[in-house]
Amino acid sequence: MVTVSIVNVTSYTGLELLRLLAQHPQFVVTAVTARSAVGKRLDEVFPQLHAESAKTALNPALVIADEPERTELAFVCLPHAAAAESVQRLLQQGTKVVDLSADFRLHNVHMYEEWYKHTHPAPALLETAVYGLCERHRERIQQAALVANPGCHATTAILALAPALAAGIITPDVIIDSKTGISGAGRTPTLATHYAEANEDVSAYSVAGHRHLPEIAQELEAAATGGGHPVDGLLRITFLPHLTPMTRGILATCYADLKQDASLYMSTTAQVRALYKEYYANEPFVHVVDEPPHTKWTYGSNHCFIYPMVDTRTKRLIIISCLDNLVKGASGQAIQNANLLYGFAETMGLSSLGMNP
Repeated sequence: MVTVSIVNVTSYTGLELLRLLAQHPQFVVTAVTARSAVGKRLDEVFPQLHAESAKTALNPALVIADEPERTELAFVCLPHAAAAESVQRLLQQGTKVVDLSADFRLHNVHMYEEWYKHTHPAPALLETAVYGLCERHRERIQQAALVANPGCHATTAILALAPALAAGIITPDVIIDSKTGISGAGRTPTLATHYAEANEDVSAYSVAGHRHLPEIAQELEAAATGGGHPVDGLLRITFLPHLTPMTRGILATCYADLKQDASLYMSTTAQVRALYKEYYANEPFVHVVDEPPHTKWTYGSNHCFIYPMVDTRTKRLIIISCLDNLVKGASGQAIQNANLLYGFAETMGLSSLGMNP
């Protein structure tokens, strides 16, 4: 058994980790922290945990601390900047870390400081941190001490577009229109996430630039280069997220023009779908489907559904991708990464199907 701590367990991602780890046969949660709830039992903060037995991997009587006890593995669910400081301390004591913040996703410290508007607390760790998208970096994750869990929008968009860029069939101009549920904003109340404001409303946000954009660009450019089709200059990505009145889920619709030389042999939906199915043939959590997916297909699960199609009138590739922002977009993906760190089956503890309706 591997001992696990969750730093900032009262966040949505922390709570989701509790739910998923309660089913995991190898990870046992022995320490949790949350400065807003120090001294309380887990089942005081989350009464639904009364249903858990102390004999499982999750003890509902566990007392929340200010700082974690030493464990073999830690999931860090703090905001950026605060996360990096915690990660440093954990690594120094020999703990492996899956960090769910944005602090170690970008390789370029200047890019990080430009988008996150502060000096990086631990820039040296950017050299060894591995971007934790298993479908792209499985072998490196297995050898890592620090895994940077990807952003939810980024995961959805990268999985949608990586096969096309790796195959070199689209031009560098890409548009990503992404719809997300309110839980992506976290548990701290804001006016935008107030029920009366968000219900029966759809709105665009971060129109001038969302912080997931640089990691999307970083990983998609790497996918193109790794596939032997480096883009001519930087990708030109327009990424626009929208807040929708649902609790969970992300659905991204991505648009890119097919290259003229590629359109001759990638001119139909059947051809592109075959390319995508081959690319994801051995991926347990990515499914290429024959109809546009719904976010409810993914609710509560670690699965991502992708629907690629060719608009034959415009010679444009359209890819629709969806997942649960709290699972494959956050805590489920974190456990998938942790499974790789310890040599467990990648699907261990993550076998749940989506709930629908």
